[in-house]
Amino acid sequence: MTFAQSKLTTVLWFDHGEGRKAAEFYASVFPDSHVDAKHDAPTDYPDGAAGDELVVEFTILGQPYQALNGGPNFKPNQSVSFMVITEDQEETDRYWDAIVAGGGSENACGWVQDRWGYSWQITPRILMEAMSSPDKAAAKRAMEAMFQMKKIDIAAIEKAFAGEAA
Repeated sequence: MTFAQSKLTTVLWFDHGEGRKAAEFYASVFPDSHVDAKHDAPTDYPDGAAGDELVVEFTILGQPYQALNGGPNFKPNQSVSFMVITEDQEETDRYWDAIVAGGGSENACGWVQDRWGYSWQITPRILMEAMSSPDKAAAKRAMEAMFQMKKIDIAAIEKAFAGEAA
């Protein structure tokens, strides 16, 4: 068994036994996602034993990751997040709702946290386009509308961008 062939792979730290659960959950939510190889510890290590499932390789939206079942020493925080660009409200709702229903929690401005503590930005493409518009007044209205939201409402962003009342 060999490790992933990618030169750059993001490794996510999980408490013992949680890496596979997270990888399976992510693979169930996002397309082009799957759980790949597992690697057991060949010897005892500071917070575990030989034979423990140590690393799980998985893919989310075509990107390789590894889950390290390293123990309870480190917890994720919002200084690192995953941004998923969505094309419409249905896709936005599907991802957001799946993460919340899987034990996650809602946060402001399109952010949602999964049950392991990792933060996800479920971001409609139209929001990014509106906020980077050369029409600075319209971009400001779109951004200010986003500040009032948890899950992004595309219709409300479009109305704000156009200068229409909500």
